[in-house]
Amino acid sequence: MTAQFHHVPVLAEPTIAGLEIVADGTYLDCTVGGGGHSALILRAAENVKLIGIDRDEMAIAAATENLKDYGDRVSFWRGNFCEYKPDLKFDGILADLGVSSTQFDVAERGFSFREAGDLDMRMDNRQTLTAAEIINHYKEAELADIFFKLGEERLSRRIARQIVEKRPFKTTLELANAISGCVPASYRHGRIHPATRTFQALRIAVNRELESLEKWLAIAPDWLKPEGKIAVITFHSLEDRIVKHTFREDERLQVITKKVIIATDAENKANPRARSAKLRIAQRL
Repeated sequence: MTAQFHHVPVLAEPTIAGLEIVADGTYLDCTVGGGGHSALILRAAENVKLIGIDRDEMAIAAATENLKDYGDRVSFWRGNFCEYKPDLKFDGILADLGVSSTQFDVAERGFSFREAGDLDMRMDNRQTLTAAEIINHYKEAELADIFFKLGEERLSRRIARQIVEKRPFKTTLELANAISGCVPASYRHGRIHPATRTFQALRIAVNRELESLEKWLAIAPDWLKPEGKIAVITFHSLEDRIVKHTFREDERLQVITKKVIIATDAENKANPRARSAKLRIAQRL
């Protein structure tokens, strides 16, 4: 399972440069994934120490394996980053909010509509709320609200109505097909799969991603040493908007990236996931 966990670190060069890694520094990777960004941080200067956080036990296991050569310079904490309570201050903090390729590729985890899998979508399998619970038990108006607000899905009401009429659903493929079957042909054959925004909304709702992000952004600046940097990589406008406004309005922080950093054409070509990535960095005053 650990060997399968693959997550190419996006915007790696500007992220590491922006964090300005210092020798003997201590860093926090709040979304360690397979350890891609963490490895770059650990290699960037002498005797760097790092704590890696992730909700996903697969990610923690993979990062433990991938970063084992760094010995006791690395430690891990499993859980939601907004619930972490550090007992030290950091020279830099990173959060890459993207879903890993592995999470999409393991069908039974339910993140993807490409193959049949359980309607799960939990980052942390210790929690009880799943996508199946939402899809099969929430009221039509609640579903429409989730799809519109968290997926920016303009056909949210139509899709919610179809789901309530056709449920219960057991698999991701059943749900994706129901969504495809209720939208206009022009929508069905558009640039993205018609279920994309609904699945995004469900994932965000299941994992309370925006709520966790807002809570974390309110406390994370206090975890930084003076002049310490905080870098956040987002993958959709809802997240980016929260980070942008929070960085700008937080009196503890000074925004370093006056203009959001996006991937180069070369990185986009090498890693299509980078196309939607946006990096913002701020510094503790």
